[in-house]
This record gives sequence, C-alpha cells and structure tokens, in this order.
Amino acid sequence: MTVIASVDRSLDGTDPVLAGLIGEEFERQSGTISLIPSENYVSRAVLEAVGSVFTNKYSEGYAGRRYYEGQQVVDRLEPLAIERAKQLFGVEHANVQPYSGSPANLAIYLAYLEPGDTVMGMSLPMGGHLTHGWNVSLTGKWFRSVSYGVNRDTGRVELDEVRALARRERPKLIFCGGTAIPRAIEFAAFAEIAREVDAILVADIAHIAGLIAGGVHASPVGHAEVVSTTTHKTLRGPRGAILMCAADHASAIDRAVFPGLQGGPHNNTTAAIAVALEEARRPEFAGYARQVVANAKALAAALTGRGFDLVSGGTDNHLILIDLTNKQVSGKIAAKALDRARITTNYNTVPFDPRKPFDPSGMRLGTPAATTRGMTEPEMRQIARWIDEGIEAAKRQDETTIERIASEIRELTSGFPIPGGPA
Repeated sequence: MTVIASVDRSLDGTDPVLAGLIGEEFERQSGTISLIPSENYVSRAVLEAVGSVFTNKYSEGYAGRRYYEGQQVVDRLEPLAIERAKQLFGVEHANVQPYSGSPANLAIYLAYLEPGDTVMGMSLPMGGHLTHGWNVSLTGKWFRSVSYGVNRDTGRVELDEVRALARRERPKLIFCGGTAIPRAIEFAAFAEIAREVDAILVADIAHIAGLIAGGVHASPVGHAEVVSTTTHKTLRGPRGAILMCAADHASAIDRAVFPGLQGGPHNNTTAAIAVALEEARRPEFAGYARQVVANAKALAAALTGRGFDLVSGGTDNHLILIDLTNKQVSGKIAAKALDRARITTNYNTVPFDPRKPFDPSGMRLGTPAATTRGMTEPEMRQIARWIDEGIEAAKRQDETTIERIASEIRELTSGFPIPGGPA
C-alpha cells in the first residue's frame, strides 16, 4: 500500500522543486512573445497524450511484429498515427517512430548510403541543417559531403548552380530544405536535378510541415523519394519525427529506423503525434497556417519599413532572417537584449557572414507561436516597433527602455493566453 501511494502522488507532492520550475516556465512562456521559428505551443490534448500511460509501455518492433507482449492497444495506436500521416500528407508509407528530426535524417543515410558515399545538401551557414552533411556532424564526417548555397545578391538558391554541382560531384543523396530558409522550396526543380544524376532526393520539411498540411506551401510528395519532418514547429505537435516515402522505399526506411538506429518507440509521443495529425486535418488548422504566413509577411514588411535588411528581401513562409550589419549590432547582442525585453529570438548566421557562428551578424524570427496565440497583423506591426526600439536601446545600453518594452509586452500577452495552463 505504501508503494502504491508513493507512485500515485501528484507532482506537487512528489517533487515541489520540479513543479515550481514547470510553473515558472509556464509564466515565462505566457509573458513573452516567442519568435523562434522552430517553437510553437501544443494543445492541451497533445499535452495530455504526451503525459499519458502510454509512456509506461515498451514496444520494440512494429505493429504485429513486436518483441514484447502486451501490445494489444499500442498495435492500434501506431497504425492510427501512421494512417493519419498518410492521409494528411498524401503519402503511401509513413514511419512515426523516429525520436526527432536528426535521428530521422540519420536513418535515411543508413537506408541508402555506405560510409564515404557522397551526399549533397545546403551548407549550414547558408540556411541548411547539420544533418545535411555539415562537417561538424557525423553526416559530414562519415560521408563525403558537398554543399550548395545561395546567391550573394538575392539570398536565394540558384538552381543552375545546384545542377552544375550535382553533375560534377554525382551525389547519391540530395537534401533540399533547411533551418533558415525564408523562401519557398522548389521541390519539382530539385527532383529534376536528382533524376539527372540518379540521386535520391530527400525533402526535409521539418520547418514547413504545418504550412504544407495547411495548404500554404507546395508539397514535396511526388517529387522526393523520401520526406523527413519533425512533428513540432509549424505542425504543432510533440517533439518527434516522421519519415514518409513511396511504398517501394518503405522496407529500407523501416529497417533503418528499427533495428538499424533505434530501439523501442516512445509510445506516448506516438499518441501525441496522432493527436496533432488529427488537429492538422481540421479546417481551422488551414486558417492557422494561412495566418502564420500572413503574420510573417506583415512582420517582414514592418521591419523593412524600419530599415532592417532581410535576407532575400522578405519571406514566403513563417521565417524571417535579418542581417543586422547595417544596424551596427551583432545578432547575439540583439537577441539577448530582446530576450530581456521579453521577445525570444535566436541569433543566427546569415549567408556569407564574416562573423563567427557564436556571435553572428544575423537574427532569425518566426511567427508560428505568436499565431497560435491568436496574434495577427496589428500585433506584428507592434512587435516590429518593439524589436526596433529594443535593438536601439541595446546599442545605447539603455536598460530603462528595455524594461519598459518588457512591461508593455507583459500587458499585451495577458490578452493572448497560451494553451496548457491551469484548467
């Protein structure tokens, strides 16, 4: 009886220190404006699924082919999540077991490449991802990596240069997509290049999956052999990932995920992914996706009007990349000052950045989280003003202005509560 009682206490009763940290984090999130493009707020339903008893169950293997007994319910859960992914994205096969985006991408390497094979992806400083072959990642250490970038003048990918590089280097795998790309990805054009050199095209849609699901960004399905995505960011689910492909690639992908790379899936995450996919199938999600883009365009226009230099001149999606060189402040100083002002961003390299990655010239912004809270274009214009004032205050070391902005933001955010608070 004592043992049962000890594991059935609430968090407050078991660990008040941790309960306090959760409360503090809820207050921090509630009273700040998150402009980090990879962040969002999940629904109460997603939170409930993540914290469900599915976390107790070990399910190594796939439905109907497990290495543990007691799978009667899990073997209905995982196919449910898979079917919802297939319907939402229009794919023939989906694997919902990858723990996150980087492991999902590693599984792709395992499925198709041998160490030393050539992989091609967007370079990290130009907006790509570590796992697309960048040299500090094992994908750049174990494989021969070649990188493409963007045009210095336009900030956009030059597909003729990508084609020339692919013809010269003959990669077996080509990645399109990345983490700091403010413009639409031309999946059909990348697919044409991949076919020319007999490469497998992987579309990494981690940042834009929710926009694709909501119908405001073109889909890579039918162009890329494999589609990789996280389930958070614009898709507004838990921290997880999905790999999607045509039926003839299913076996290679599934074997790479398990047993090639992972053990048992996180069933509570699978449950939360299923919830998020169900939410993304509803009409209101399409409205959210449209507003994400509308908000990004409004914020970009307001920042441009205040003299900010945006990489590529604007945005087609949820993401804005600012080059702060003309503002005579580094991205790190700007981001830290705005954090004190209760606006969370991240400092970021910009294409051809002369500064170091830990103190770069740029700052990356995104609108998914603010949009989930219900903010629209008027709030975006107000946020642009606060960003401008906060950065100028940081240059003057004017903490009084930063504190004033923080107070104004706390007042604004009180009218836009985040999901998951006390019932």
